[in-house]
Amino acid sequence: MAACEVCGNEYERVFEVRMGGQSHTFDSFECAIHRLAPTCGHCGCRVVGHGVESGDQVFCCAHCAVSQGRTGLRDHIPA
Repeated sequence: MAACEVCGNEYERVFEVRMGGQSHTFDSFECAIHRLAPTCGHCGCRVVGHGVESGDQVFCCAHCAVSQGRTGLRDHIPA
């Protein structure tokens, strides 16, 4: 059995996530989110969905981005 790198729980059904050329081992999506999900540049919550990117910052929603004075927001989905 392998151990989760966040909580240390040894679990027979851990899973591996590869991100940025590194491998991470977790026992739950909660631990994976805690370690890997970006943090909103305004409210500090973890961005679990698509979020909004402006420059090099990630925001959980357009409201938070605008609250930080960001403009020119765009979706990554082609029109």
